[in-house]
Amino acid sequence: MNRQSAKKHARADAAKRTRNRHRKATLRTALKQTETALEAGNVETAQELCRTVMGLLDRAAGKGVIKKGTANRQKSRLTRKLHAITQAAA
Repeated sequence: MNRQSAKKHARADAAKRTRNRHRKATLRTALKQTETALEAGNVETAQELCRTVMGLLDRAAGKGVIKKGTANRQKSRLTRKLHAITQAAA
């Protein structure tokens, strides 16, 4: 890495890696919290967390942290689980 541009790219890549890791970790934590709320049967909490997770998934997919299909699949699964628990509670 003698060239100036290579050093700059290495610095930028390190910053991107840090940012992406943080986004992914936040997303995983939110997904786990939502799953826990769904399993516990907390409908209101689960709905609120689901809304948050949907936004995080869309944002992560838009930024290229995860693939769009992965985000869509996770959103679909969450929605189905939420719908099932809502129907059971009603």
